[in-house]
Amino acid sequence: MRIARFSIDGNVAFGAVEGDRPDELVLDIIKGIPFTDFELSGTKVPLSKVRLLPPVLPNKVVAYGRNYADHAKELGNEVPDVPFAFFKPSTSVIGHGDEIQYPSFSADVHHEAELAVVIGRLCREVPRERVKDVIFGYTCANDITARDVQKREKQWARAKGFDTSCPLGPWVETGMDLETASDLTVQLTVNGEQRQLGRTSEMIHPIEDLIVNISEAMTLLPGDVILTGTPAGVGPLTVGDEVAVTIEGIGTLTNKVVKRG
Repeated sequence: MRIARFSIDGNVAFGAVEGDRPDELVLDIIKGIPFTDFELSGTKVPLSKVRLLPPVLPNKVVAYGRNYADHAKELGNEVPDVPFAFFKPSTSVIGHGDEIQYPSFSADVHHEAELAVVIGRLCREVPRERVKDVIFGYTCANDITARDVQKREKQWARAKGFDTSCPLGPWVETGMDLETASDLTVQLTVNGEQRQLGRTSEMIHPIEDLIVNISEAMTLLPGDVILTGTPAGVGPLTVGDEVAVTIEGIGTLTNKVVKRG
C-alpha cells in the first residue's frame, strides 16, 4: 500500500494511493494515523486536487554516509569499517513538489539520491532478525548537501541540516519486503538528464545493519527516517534546476531549486 500525507482545503490527512496511471491516481482517506490499525474511509479525492506533504513528520532523520563504495571513492574518502551516522533535523524535511532553497552560505550544493526507511514502531536494540518487524515502509529521499561547507567545517550539521535539505516522498510504500528493498534501482535526474544510477544491493552496510547500529544507541519512534546512503554520481545543483529521485517500486520525488528569499 502507498500511504501519502496531504492537505486539502486547509485540512491535513493520510490517504492510501490507488491507481496506476499518474493522471488517474486517487486517495482513499485514512481514518486516524497509519502507524496503528486503521480503516479506509471510502472517501476518495483525486491526487491532482491535493497538495502532497512530507509523507511523515520524523522526530529524527538518521542518515548514513559513505555507504556506497563508488560514492566514497568519487569524493576521495575511505570506506568506513562500520556504519557512519549523522543527523538531519526535522526542520530540513520537505515533501514532493516543495522547493529546495539554495542556502546563502554555500556556493556548491549537491544532490544525493537515497532510499529512505520509515520506522513503524517504538523500538530499541533491535536484533538483526527482527529488523523487518520495525519497518513501516520505504520512500525516496534526497540528501541535499552544501559540499563546500561540509569540507570547510569538517562536521556536517550545517552542510546537511539546513532548511529544505531533506526532501522525502512522494509517499511511503508499505507493501515492500526487506529482501525486495535490498535490491532496487535508485536513479536521479536533473532537468531530465540522468546523474545518478545505482542499486541498493551495492550498499556496504545493508539496511539491517544500519537499523541495528542506530537502535543500539537510541530509541527509534514511529515515523523516524533512516537514510541509507547514496550511489555514485553526486553533483552540483543550481537555482532553477528540477531534480527528481526515482526508486524502483516506490515512485518519483521531484523538487525545484530556488534562491532562498
